[in-house]
This record gives sequence, structure tokens and C-alpha cells, in this order.
Amino acid sequence: MTCTVPGCPTGVLEIGDFMESTLPPAGPGMEEEDEAISFLDRVLEDEDVFYLDDVECQSPTSPNENSTFPTSPKGESESDKGLLMRKLVLSGVLASEEIYINQLEALLLPMKPLKATASTSQPVLTLQQINDIFYKIEDIYQMHKDFYDKLCPIVQQWDNKTTVGHLFQKLATQLGVYKAFVDNYKFALETAEKCSQCNVQFFKISEDLKVKGPKDSKEQPQSVTMEALLYKPIDRVTRSTLVLHDLLKHTPTDHPDYPLLQDALRISQNFLSSINEDIDPRRTAVTTPKGEPRQLVKDGFLVELSENSRKLRHLFLFTDLLLCAKLKKTTVGKHQQYDCKWYIPLADLVFPSLEESEPIHQLHATPDYEIEEMKAKISVLKSEIQKEKKSNKGSSRAIERLKKKMFEYESWLLLYSPTIPFRIHNKNGKSYLFLLSSDYERSEWREAIQKLQKKDLQALALSPFELQVLTASCFKLRTVHNVPIISHKDDDESPGLYGFLHVIVKSAKGFSHSSNFYCTLEVDSFGYFVSKAKTRVFRDTSEPEWNEEFEIELEGSQCLRILCYETCYDKSKLNKDNNEIVDKIMGKGQIQLDPQGVQSKNWHDDVIEMNGIKVEFSMKFSSRDMSLKRTPSKKQTGVFGVKISVVTKRERSKVPYIVRQCIEEVEKRGIEEVGIYRISGVATDIQALKAAFDANSKDILMMLSDMDINAIAGTLKLYFRELPEPLLTDRLYLAFMEGIALSDPAAKENCMMHLLRSLPDPNLITFLFLLHHLKKVAENEPINKMSLHNLATVFGPTLLRPSEVEIKGHMNLASDIWSHDVMAQVQVLLYYLQHPPISFSELKRSTLYYSTDV
Repeated sequence: MTCTVPGCPTGVLEIGDFMESTLPPAGPGMEEEDEAISFLDRVLEDEDVFYLDDVECQSPTSPNENSTFPTSPKGESESDKGLLMRKLVLSGVLASEEIYINQLEALLLPMKPLKATASTSQPVLTLQQINDIFYKIEDIYQMHKDFYDKLCPIVQQWDNKTTVGHLFQKLATQLGVYKAFVDNYKFALETAEKCSQCNVQFFKISEDLKVKGPKDSKEQPQSVTMEALLYKPIDRVTRSTLVLHDLLKHTPTDHPDYPLLQDALRISQNFLSSINEDIDPRRTAVTTPKGEPRQLVKDGFLVELSENSRKLRHLFLFTDLLLCAKLKKTTVGKHQQYDCKWYIPLADLVFPSLEESEPIHQLHATPDYEIEEMKAKISVLKSEIQKEKKSNKGSSRAIERLKKKMFEYESWLLLYSPTIPFRIHNKNGKSYLFLLSSDYERSEWREAIQKLQKKDLQALALSPFELQVLTASCFKLRTVHNVPIISHKDDDESPGLYGFLHVIVKSAKGFSHSSNFYCTLEVDSFGYFVSKAKTRVFRDTSEPEWNEEFEIELEGSQCLRILCYETCYDKSKLNKDNNEIVDKIMGKGQIQLDPQGVQSKNWHDDVIEMNGIKVEFSMKFSSRDMSLKRTPSKKQTGVFGVKISVVTKRERSKVPYIVRQCIEEVEKRGIEEVGIYRISGVATDIQALKAAFDANSKDILMMLSDMDINAIAGTLKLYFRELPEPLLTDRLYLAFMEGIALSDPAAKENCMMHLLRSLPDPNLITFLFLLHHLKKVAENEPINKMSLHNLATVFGPTLLRPSEVEIKGHMNLASDIWSHDVMAQVQVLLYYLQHPPISFSELKRSTLYYSTDV
């Protein structure tokens, strides 16, 4: 790229000649964006992530296959482990700072040649324009360069007495320079855009800035736009508290750094709260041919059902139209672009009523067991990635292979989990159908569109060129950059809760009329929201009082949503589609699940306000390691938490009374119940039944006949879960795991039958009794939707679990505790469910071929 400057000795001034900056080198440069492995013929883009997410084995202080990372020796104190983690966090900070400094350096490179031409007769930009675009960038660069230069030698010569708090405190006190940058940010973007439109040379410069790769690497510089680099300080400052939280978490309270880091965090939080309202993170509007602003209101990834197959789309809602796009396939080094699939002017968009909608014949819902198996596979891969990272010999190539496979599995889950239909119709053309996993999300899209339609909208038709321009702008305008899957998060620092959230939905006030109301609860799981529980319908009131307790499984969850519905009176509408929700949403709200606030033994009361309605609820959290503990009951006269042999001996029965009665009631009136054993019963009802069985109440049969069938099913599951040891015993757990893994069918048959013979008689007889019942339930799968796979998924991990000793010896992460061997546990029960009928007497008569040491 050149510009002509009179007076230049050669007559031509090479812009590249000025790009050799006098700024000192900063070390490893911009992180490589993960190549998003396309699943089902699409390419998805990963966005830059900072701090610990930035460590991609680029820094000399970061672990890779050629470096030895410090490991924690046995017997090391908790304090020493904390100090080791400080070193790891600081290594991540260094890598992140190197990346950020290289980005700032690349942004500053063209400033000097641009200023040189400003004083000539043919300037590229005026001096004022240059100052407006690059305002405060030099100050921010110098501030972080000084911080990096002082931190680097400290980390490289690390010992446990090292202090760094003063450096972070000083950096926090200098954050004021970002205030000036933020105030000018929008103006800088507008100036750069106007200059690009008016000057071809500046347009070429701004679209192709080179960011250096890591030190001592042969990696070529990456091409980045000026707009993207101008956004880096905004993104950086809004994340300034994250690393301080990490450091404080791993710094002993008596360490000299602790008060300094606390002060730095306080300063940073105060600064962020003062500028949050001023931050305009991205340009959100594009100009129409008539000069009117077309604002982007909402965007996100949705699954479209098109031509009998599911397609992942990016939906963009503008002030006057809805545009559906997908990312084009691109070659390495090329900018990614969107391809428009269709658009509808909002003036022509309608939501078809249920009567006008065609049933979704082509929608084949994925069986629940396949969804659960995929989740288990993802959890196992996540565990394997962690093991590779912690291994001194961990190969980055092996980790990338595992990540690629995990991305493919998560993409499949994202595509095949949603089942809630969201229909859109162009009154001048065809209809479109999306599938969502959350009614909350569907409501948000519908409300956003309807709000825009209240304005005076005019019919419009875009020319091919206008459509091309608008589609091209989507890449810059988008606010949702990554597909909502967990592989985009750092594994070591993955946020969210793993365990069980106990929620009591108490009451609601604020309804304008009496009607029939109920609530549903959603939580995020594996990157998307799913409905987990539903209260009963409270009829003919404006102040419903449910007082129902639910136990909700959390899988890396961060948020709880509550939706309040009014039931639909027109029952003819209810069976249009299996997954159609026709009841009216009266209000919806959500609350963040703060790990610090939720993880206590006490109930936490809260209120969610939604559309003038206040829903009162309480919640408490229990971790999965606590739920895995089987605590024997101190009251041996009961049945819950008491050994099955003790109960059957006391009752003089072969199968515990509670098992026989619950199964009898389910077979009497719950065998055709949709989702029996999968849908949770009300926790308060289950606890009432538990107390009645423990007390051997005379009213137990009357209670069973009146109780909701899902509560009875839940009581049976709870009984098996609270046995002091699982029904298939701790002693045989590893043998079952090894037996189900055998490849030879004959060897597997002999082994699996011998393991049953090895069970104590009360355990074996009860297991065979339950097995016969579950097969009867599965015979009604066309009605109750519970296949053998589904039932194995529900009961497998309850009947067969690792002992606490094995958990402590082999697993570290909360997610690993739950996911380890889950697939094998399910497969063990599925093997017996699919096996021809098994007789207790025949088992006992058979010859033993194997010892229990399989």
C-alpha cells in the first residue's frame, strides 16, 4: 500500500516503511481463535477470550509438551497448593498481557505514518482525525507494558514469598485512563468508519492490521481490522476484576498480597460500576438506502427445521425486518461472512395461530436416552481433557483431538435437543419453523418482534445489493458471537454449579384477575436452557399458593428461570403437537445462581418480579459429592437408609414392603403416565410418603391411592438412592464395570449372570422384582414415552454407584464425580432389561463359572 507525498525523495512513500514501530516488543501476541469444527456442514466462529482462557501454550511461562509445569507433591499443605495455584494464575496473566500488548501495538503501528502524511499536501487523514481515532491508546499501551515488564521477571523467578499485590494495586489506580477512552470510543469508531468511506488508502490500512504471533515462533502475523482492535480495551477493562477474583481465591488471608489485592479489586469494581452505563460495546445500527438508521435489536443462534432436517441458524432482528443467516465456509486467513437464507419485513410477519398451523409431522424427537448418553460422553471427554492437561506428558495435539470430538458432540446436542416449536409466517409467502429448548427464549423472541410491530411499519423489499450490504454488516453488528456450548469455556475455571438445587415455589401476587395458574422452572444445562419442573395448577384465584418443593439436577448451571402461566381453557388446542405450549405466559424472570450465595445448608428466600407479578420462592443447594454419600439411618425401625437385608428380615418378606406397594400403585394407575419415573414428583409429597413408610403408618395405603403418581414413583427412586449401599453392592461395582465392557457375547453372558448370583438373596430378589416391573413399563412406551433406554438412564446410576473410597481415589472435579462411569452404569441395567426373563431359582441352580474377581 502506498501514498504519494510531494517532497519524498522517491516520489512515493511506502506506508509499510513507517510500520516498523519504535515501540519495544511485547512478547507473545494475539491468541489464535479456535478453529470451530463445523458440524452438519457449517462453520462456527470462536471469539477472543481473555485471562485464563488466553493460555494456549504460547507463553514461555505456560505449560506445553516441551515444558515442565510445577506439580503438587503428596503431603503438601493447602496453603502451599494455594500458592502453586497463584503461580498458575499469574502465568495466565502474563500470557494474556502479552496478547493484549501485541494487539495495542498493532493498533498503534499505522499512527506514526499517518501523522507523517498529515503535514503534507496530500494527507491520508487530518491530525484531528488521527487524534480522535487513536485517543488514549498510547497511554493504555504504556500502562500495560510497564505492568508486564515488572511482573514477568517476578513470575519467572517465582518462590512462595514473592509478592505481586503492589503491581495489581498500581494497575487498578491507573484505570482512570480507560474512562477517557470509553467516553471517546463511539466517536472513534464513527470517525474511523467515515474516514474509511472517504479514503481508499485508510480503508485498506484499517482492514488489514497485522498482529504479531508469539516470540520465537514461526507463526505468521494475523490480519485484524482496526474496528476489532479498537474494541479490545473495552473488552479488557470490563474483565479487569476476573483475574483479581482468581488471585484472591488462591491467596492465603495472612499473605502480604491479600489486602493489596482486595484494594485493587475494590478500586476496579468501583471503576467498572461508574462506566458500565457508558460502554457501547459494539456498533448496533446500519443505515438504510433512505438514510434512516436500521437498528439491530436482538440476535442469537436458533435451530431451524428446514427440508426435514435441523439447521443451525443465526437470527437477526432489526427494527424493520427479521433476517435468517448462516456462516459461510471460509478458507484459512479469510474473513468470515454470513450467507442470508431468507428475510421477512416485520410489516409482513405474523405468528400463525395454533388452528392455522400444520402439525409437525416431520419432527422426530430424539429419544431422551440418546440425549443423556451424549451428555455423558461430553462429560467423559471433559474429564479426559483435564487429565491430559494435568499430565506432564500431556500432548497438545491429543488435547485438540479431544476438543474437536467434544465440539462435535456438543454441536449434535445443540441441534437435536430443542423440541418447542416457534413458527413465523410471511403473509406474502412461506412459513418458517424453529425449534427451541426453552419457552422463556421463545417468549423473548415473540415479545421483541411484537413490540417493534406496534410502530408504524412500512412494507419493504430489499434489492440484491441492499440485502448483500445488510448481510455483510451482520458480522460486525452481532452481539452473540459464540454458539452456546461449554467447549468455548475454559475447563479448569468452568463456572456453574454441579449438584442439586432444592426450590420451594411458594406463592404469587399481582394478577389482575382470578384464573388457573402454574409455574415452570428452567435451568441452563450444557449451554442451553431446559425445563426441569412444573407446579400443580392452582385454580380460580388471583393469589395462588403452591408451596411445592422440587429437586433440580444442575449440570454446570448458572441461572434459574421461573415462568408463570395461565392455563388455556380451549382443550381442543392442547394436542396439536406433542411439544406445543398453548398456555399464556403471564410473566417470566430469572436469577443468577451465585455459588457463594447458594452453597449453604440454610434456605435462601427470594422474590422474582415479572410483569407486575411477584413470585416468592426459597432455594438451597447440595453438592453432588454430598448426594453420593449414603448415610445409614440411625433409626433402624424405619426403611429408608436401612440395609435391605434388615428390612426384609424384620418384615419376613423377600421384597421390602415399600418396593412392592409403590410398584403395585404405579402398575395400577401410572403405567401409561407420560414420563413416569423421569418427571419429578413434588418433593413435599415424597417426603410425606417417606415419613409414612418409616413410621409404618396404618394410613399408607390410603395415602398411596390419593397421592400423585409421580410422587409415588419418586418415593421408590428415593428409597433405592438412600440405601446404605447401592442395590448391586459396593463390593461388585468394579466387576459389573468390567463385565459390561467384555466384547465376547458368551463371556459377557456368563460373567453378568454370575455377578447376579453373587448378590445377597434380598438384593437379588428385589432387583429381579424391579426388573420385571420396568419391563412392563417399557411395554407401554408408545403411550408413556419411557423406553428401556430411558428407564435404564433413570435407574442405572441409582442401583449401581461407585463407593465413596473410589470417588475420593479417582476423581477431582464435581462434574467428574457424577459423570464417571455413568454410561457403563446405564449399560449394565440395560443389559438385564434387554435379557430374556431371569429366574431366581434357575440362577441359583446354575454352575458358577467365574469368581467375583472378574
